[in-house]
Parts: sequence; C-alpha cells; structure tokens
Amino acid sequence: MSTTTATAAPKTVMQRFLDAVERVGNMVPHPVVIFLILIGIVIVLSAVLSLFGASVSFERINPDTHQVETASTEIRSLLTTDGIRFMYSSLIPNFMSFTAVGLMIVAMIGAGVAEESGLVTALIRKLVIVSPRWALTYILSFVGIIASIAADAGYLVLIPLAGIAYLAVGRHPLAGLALGFAAVAGAFTVNMLIKPLDAVLVEFTNDAAHLVDPNRSIGLASNVWFSIASVLLLTVVIAFITDRMIAPRLGAYDPKLAAEGTTTEQGAVLSEQETRGLRFAGIGLLALVAVFCLLTIPSGAPLRNPDTRELIGNSPFMNGLIALIMLVFLVTGWTYGVGAGTLKTLPEVIAAIEKSIKSLGGTIFLFFVLSQFVAYFTYTNMGTVMALSLSSALQAANIGALPLLLGFIVVVAIIDLLLTGAIAKWAIFAPVFVPLLMKLGVEPEAVLAAYRVGDSPMNAITPLNAYFALVVGFAQKYDRSAGVGTIVSLMLPYVIWMFVLWTALFAIWKMLGLPWGL
Repeated sequence: MSTTTATAAPKTVMQRFLDAVERVGNMVPHPVVIFLILIGIVIVLSAVLSLFGASVSFERINPDTHQVETASTEIRSLLTTDGIRFMYSSLIPNFMSFTAVGLMIVAMIGAGVAEESGLVTALIRKLVIVSPRWALTYILSFVGIIASIAADAGYLVLIPLAGIAYLAVGRHPLAGLALGFAAVAGAFTVNMLIKPLDAVLVEFTNDAAHLVDPNRSIGLASNVWFSIASVLLLTVVIAFITDRMIAPRLGAYDPKLAAEGTTTEQGAVLSEQETRGLRFAGIGLLALVAVFCLLTIPSGAPLRNPDTRELIGNSPFMNGLIALIMLVFLVTGWTYGVGAGTLKTLPEVIAAIEKSIKSLGGTIFLFFVLSQFVAYFTYTNMGTVMALSLSSALQAANIGALPLLLGFIVVVAIIDLLLTGAIAKWAIFAPVFVPLLMKLGVEPEAVLAAYRVGDSPMNAITPLNAYFALVVGFAQKYDRSAGVGTIVSLMLPYVIWMFVLWTALFAIWKMLGLPWGL
C-alpha cells in the first residue's frame, strides 16, 4: 500500500511496527491460496491428532432441546473413509449453508440500485454537508456499532459507506473502511437495542443457570445498561484511534492508487437533480415505512411472533431484517433515480442489479473455498477440543471470581480467532462457566457480559471472519496494492485498545457492583 504524508515528521515506533506488519502480511498469497493451504493443514493435522486419540468430555446445551447433556468429543480425521466421503459429498451443501453468501447477494440487490442511481453518493455528501467535520468519525462509529441490529448486513452496507464518506471529505478512504470494520465487527455483541442474537444468548444462559438454581433466570434486557455503556465507550475509542492513529499513518490519499473504474471524485455541493432525487427517495422511504407499519404494528400483524406476538426479539420481522434493508435500498435507490433522472425504467434497475451481482464473482469464489475450510474444520472438532481444553485449565486455576471472569474473557478472545460464531461458542462455554461462577456468587448476567467482551474485538482481525476477505476487496478498490497485511495492520490498534479498555470497563463495572441490565 502506498501512502503519503503531509510533513516529513519521523514515524513513531507503533507506525513503524504496523508498517512492518503490513509488509509481511502482504507477502502472503491470495486469500484463496491461503485457505487452500489451511485446508491441507487441517486435513493432515486431523489425521495426526486422531491417531493419538485426542478427545475431551464436557457438558453442553443442546441447541434444539435446550437441555444440558453430557457429550464426548474426539478429533475426527478427514483421511478416514468417513472423512473422505464427507469431503466429497458435502462440497455443495457446505457452500449452500454458508449464510454469508446469501446475505451478501440479497443486500447487493438493493445496494447495487442505490449505488448505481447515485443515492449513496448523494446521501454521504448530504451527511458531510450537514455534519461538523469533527463529528463525522463519531457518527460513523456509532452507526456502525448500532448496525449489528441488522445482523451481518452492517458488513455489507456500513463499511463501504464509511469509505465513501471519508473520501467525500478529502480523507483517506481506507481510514473510513477501517473505522467501519472496527465498529461493525469489533463491537458486534453489544447494542443499545435488543436484537435477535440476545434472545439466543439469554436462552442458553438460562439453561446453564438452571443447573445451579432452577428458579434463576435472566431476561432479554439483562445486559442492557452494560451494553449501552459499552456502545458509548467503544464509539469514542474507535473514533479516537481513527483520528489519532489510523488517519495520520495513512496520510493524504492519492486517487491514482484506485483500481480501474473506482469513482474517487466527490463534489462538495448537491446539484438540483440530486436534491430532487433525495426528495423522491424520502417519499419512497415514507411509503415503505407505512407498509411495514401495517405489517408490524397491529397485534396480529404477520411479522410479529405468531405465539408471543412480540416484535423485538424472536420474530419474523427481526429474523428477516435483511429483507427490509434490501427493500429500503431498492425502493429509495429507484425513487432517487426517477427524481434525479439516473434510473427511470425497470430494465435500467435490473441492469444495475446485474452489474452489482457480477462484481461479486471473485468474492463468491473466495466464499466457496472458505466455506469448505469452515466445514472441514468443524467436522474435525479441533476447535471444540481446544476451547474445552482452555476452559478446563481456567476452571482448575482456583482463582477468585473477578480474575476468573477476566481469564474467561481472554480465553473467549483466543478461541474467537478460530471459532467466530457467537452462538456456537456460547453453547459450549455457558454450561461450564455460568454454573461455576454462580457457585462463587457471580450473577449469570455478569458471565454473559464477560462473554460479550471477549467475543467481539477479535472479529476484526481473524481471517476466519467470513467478511474479512470482503473488506480486503473493499480496500483494493481504493488501493490496488492492498492485501491481507494492509487490513491486519489497520485493525491491530483497534483490536488491542478495544479489548483492553472494554475489559477495563467490565472490571470497573463489576467492582462497583453496577446493575448489568433490567
């Protein structure tokens, strides 16, 4: 990655270290080649560990029955008859079950129309015009964290928008991408609103708590106060790191670095056509909101939970939120195009969708290879055995409640480098640590809060995050030489400071005895 600086000031030790990380990281092969190598390593390692009989026994929560059951997990070799059959026959099922592919394609249906019509650029420039320059970073940081209400859609929408926003104010777009990635991925488990993930985590927590006290349960808002405080803290931390560390290191942006076809010119003033397009988009948005009000507000509305009638939490509305996001971009993009004169007919809209889907060819192929690696790694049980081995060692350490909680956060963070699914890890950790800490007088709300802290920051640096490669692709639009090392070097400061300061917030919260939620 090529960068320039406004002055000849010498680089700090941290900047030189990150430059070295970037150089080394960018020497690694293409991400597809990396995962092909990792697949080979998993195949060989699974055979070796299986030969030595590596296994572990543990209690877990059955995700279907929510009952605690005793299970034994051993390393499964991919070089046995069953393993070879699995690799041969699961090629397509592995790819089809990789939900990131479907989410990405559905989101791009709407995002492609919004981008091709010019709506995205106009909205970002409008945001730049009405927002004080100093506040833009904080606004994007906050919105990126809140974007987790829409599950993984924040990766596909907010991150590229942050890059465009930074470009619009004359700042380095890679700093915007880094800001968006840190906010969306590094704070994924907390929000100011209740989201579908909370329902699953709380249910598993209650199942584990009932092992000690059948009458002890927590609610959906059991971590709401800690989550709100975490969002505020992380908003400031992410914005501060971006302004004080990432942006100065990148320096001024040279548009000549951009890949062919990437738009790097951003006007400062909206034209009359763009202003009319935004008015049309606003009308289209209001009409869509009216439709969804009819589908959600009445007590018997079809998008409410058919049994409990709840809207927030486990409901069709929340579970299918990606459809709403697609429709918002599709409707507003089309209506903007009609108003601005950029997309007037249905064939033009379809052409915009086709163009956005075609641009995903390389990413879809990468996801195909990544899906095989994830499936093979899961099949071998190596991640589960490692997680349980670490948790057993921590459990046997015989330390106090707070040190045990802090150690738990560290273990979760380490495992998150290999197992990125928040639900899958909590299904393993909850029946181990919730009862253990409850016996030490720690409330289950605190254990769940600790899990949230450990599970998030590493998402922004592990290549096993399904969207890590996508962020590399976003970066290459603005800098052709960007690679894995570029993203790792950009994200390291975020990961380190978010983890340290968020853990400190947790420790202070616990020591002061503040309420975790409602």
